[in-house]
Amino acid sequence: MPGYDMMFRKENGPLSWTWAVDHLSKARNYFLSTTCSDGRPHVMPVWGVWLDRAFYFSTGRRSRKSKNLSLNSHCVVCPENASEVIILEGAAREIREKSLRTRFAAAYKRKYDWDMTDSKEPIYGVQPRVIFGITENAEANPTRWRFKS
Repeated sequence: MPGYDMMFRKENGPLSWTWAVDHLSKARNYFLSTTCSDGRPHVMPVWGVWLDRAFYFSTGRRSRKSKNLSLNSHCVVCPENASEVIILEGAAREIREKSLRTRFAAAYKRKYDWDMTDSKEPIYGVQPRVIFGITENAEANPTRWRFKS
């Protein structure tokens, strides 16, 4: 990872994918960053679930997040813990498939005890392009995972 030389230690290896999945799965709150039509960044907290190697969340259709994603699907998702950070860069798409919406609602209910079964609001899936993992205590070297689009 260019620019992170000072954080690399020869004795440390990379973070494991299991570590990344654990952090993406167990966080309660996430920050979602989107881009407004005039180029300004917009960051808001969301609840969401990690499912099938993607991040899923719901928001109101009239929300700034939803409006931004309808114009530019690129976004960033970060779980709330900045001392063991995960940064997911990817593209969001609205999920319309009933089976996937049902699986999302079941996972969301288990995690938040909130029933999304009958929600008419959009559910988005963020397919990662790249995920970064960095720990504050340097237990492992900063790690980057790349995904095919």
